Amino acid sequence: MSEILKGTRTVTALEVFERIAAGLGMPDEARILLGLAPIHPAGLDHLGPSGRAELLAVYTSQQAAVGDIRTALRHAREVDILAVRGLGIIGLNDSLLRQAITSSGTREVRALLLDPDSPAAHRRAREIGESPESFISGVRLSVARLTELAEHTDVTVEVHLYDLLPTWRVISLDETMFVSAFGEDSEGHLSPMYKITTSAYSGALHRGFRRFVGELRRTARRIV
Repeated sequence: MSEILKGTRTVTALEVFERIAAGLGMPDEARILLGLAPIHPAGLDHLGPSGRAELLAVYTSQQAAVGDIRTALRHAREVDILAVRGLGIIGLNDSLLRQAITSSGTREVRALLLDPDSPAAHRRAREIGESPESFISGVRLSVARLTELAEHTDVTVEVHLYDLLPTWRVISLDETMFVSAFGEDSEGHLSPMYKITTSAYSGALHRGFRRFVGELRRTARRIV
């Protein structure tokens, strides 16, 4: 080890790296950096954030993640939102992101909301026990408030309407995503929430959600 640290000896054999990793008791994230297989590939709960790679945190609900979301927003230039109505995220004055966006360095906001005229909107209203009229009015209110944001601030705002039954709820702040899900009888902000970012290890979740949101936006109807 002394010769390696001094640079007088170079390690090239994989079995030597394996002996070093075993001797030092390296955790899986360090083993991966050396090109070695992890010892516990199926269970990463014992690892730190780099070992869990892209999954940085798990919250019981959106409320538990508020502090981390607003911290991530402070330096975010781009905000992408996938929601149903989006009122609790950005549509109201006291919503999660609205005031912070107007006072942060955010330059672009893109929101994907459920098309109020789609069959999916009527189905979702039935799922959560609301009348279609009440449910649809919430979407239209959020669109109106986002239009105001576009007209009265320096933030570039896009609003797109999709017509699929809602499954995922995503708040993306540059490369950091906060993801939750809609249940048949539950709202997305009440479900567990996951903080995901890019990863040098695999990044399948982050790439998958970014691709899904991008494709949904591409096929959705832009109204703002």
